[in-house]
Amino acid sequence: MILDGKAVSEKRLEFLKEVIGESGLYPRLATVIVGNDPASQMYVRMKHRACERVGIGSVGIEIPGDSTTKKVLESISGLNRDADINGILVQLPLPEQIDTDKVITAVKTEKDVDGFHPTNLGLLMSGKPRFAPCTPKGIMNLLEDYRIPIAGERVVIAGRSIDVGRPMAALMTNADATVTVCHSRTRNLSAELRQADILISAIGKAHFITQDMVKSGAVVVDVGINQLNGNLVGDVDFDGVKKVASAITPVPGGVGPMTIATLMENTFLAATRIS
Repeated sequence: MILDGKAVSEKRLEFLKEVIGESGLYPRLATVIVGNDPASQMYVRMKHRACERVGIGSVGIEIPGDSTTKKVLESISGLNRDADINGILVQLPLPEQIDTDKVITAVKTEKDVDGFHPTNLGLLMSGKPRFAPCTPKGIMNLLEDYRIPIAGERVVIAGRSIDVGRPMAALMTNADATVTVCHSRTRNLSAELRQADILISAIGKAHFITQDMVKSGAVVVDVGINQLNGNLVGDVDFDGVKKVASAITPVPGGVGPMTIATLMENTFLAATRIS
């Protein structure tokens, strides 16, 4: 079974558009991008298009790539004070001279629709999330839509990043899964991966996960976005792994669209809490 994130996200966005229309609210999202990285610019454009589609106002703040941390913090401070802005998204990664931790922490927790503020991550870890990071939450929504059971399942996550791996582990734990997080220091990685009923890869290495690393009947979620021979591919060798998996996400068209849909949902949630 192909877990079609694009189709599920389309359905969720259409539903959200109706909910926003009936709510009487006009949510607004501000994006902050530093520099002119083509991939980051493309992602921001996609987010603004999604806003327009569902009835969320959007404001784009563009900051020169050679700016200081202070300059970025000043922009965020202004957005924090703006009562018309419900959500703030800082497009990552930031240029190396920018203190990313300071920037993330500067975003007002009630407007942190990306869910990366330490306070919001702490609430997630405690089982009482305000906002969950969009990619992990999008994965949970995708699995729910396909009625894939989580409680009691063995979930193995490849990658311990703060934007995917760690919050993914928290969401799965909160959903009563048994969770293992693997990383670069994990011993006998292949053996750990083969234990998974649900395998989630977020390591950023093209076709790293091969058929022999996946248990027969496992559900495989590929978060990776990599360039290989001019093509966009995931962490998972799709053609090989699909022969043994019971369900698998494609790249592109799997996790990516769910991330954007979840950002829209988080922004509307912020508006309902602030109003």
